Amino acid sequence: MNQNRLERRLGILEFTQAYCLENSISPTVRDIQRACEVSSTSIVHSDLKWLHATGYIDWVSGTARGIKVLDRDGEPVPNVPRIQVVGYVQAGEPIHYFSLQGAGSSQEFDTVEVPPGLRGRHDDLFGLKVKGTSMVDALVDDGDVVIVRQTPVANDGEMVIAWLNENVETTLKRFYSDGPRIRLQPANSAVDPIFCSAEDVEIKCRVVHIHRNLI
Repeated sequence: MNQNRLERRLGILEFTQAYCLENSISPTVRDIQRACEVSSTSIVHSDLKWLHATGYIDWVSGTARGIKVLDRDGEPVPNVPRIQVVGYVQAGEPIHYFSLQGAGSSQEFDTVEVPPGLRGRHDDLFGLKVKGTSMVDALVDDGDVVIVRQTPVANDGEMVIAWLNENVETTLKRFYSDGPRIRLQPANSAVDPIFCSAEDVEIKCRVVHIHRNLI
């Protein structure tokens, strides 16, 4: 097979899977034509027929959004995006570590579903399982998973994972800056806020989504 044709077909497959993950529906033929810069819809149809015949997709010609990307066992790949859960974060008293060692390899953790489009708005996301109830009034309870993005900055009121340099501790709280002083605010009236100097605090991550444990 012509190498350029093969690369185009595999590019269509890659685009289709990414589109499905981001939108929870498959792209139309015209969506593929535009995104993959294919000269005509008839070529896209031909490429989709090849991908179907070779077992990469399940597709019925004439169905607007009927493409299903298949895994190695011939089963449809779920269209719901999932994020890796890589460890714990404390929503309570600060803990003496913050580590992502073993991410993706631990038997204790898994993946969680996230809303379509979340990956498109934020890069390099991962999940941390919450231990403690200091953020319960913000609907973050023990056993929930916070989906976070690594960043060194945050705006007032945003939920963050903060590192306390002096005590070598990390915690999940809302961030508030008051000049030279930082307030790390819990969302639980039974838990006191943490006050410290700005020089003593490093923002490690910002929470972008909460996956609640409904069990």
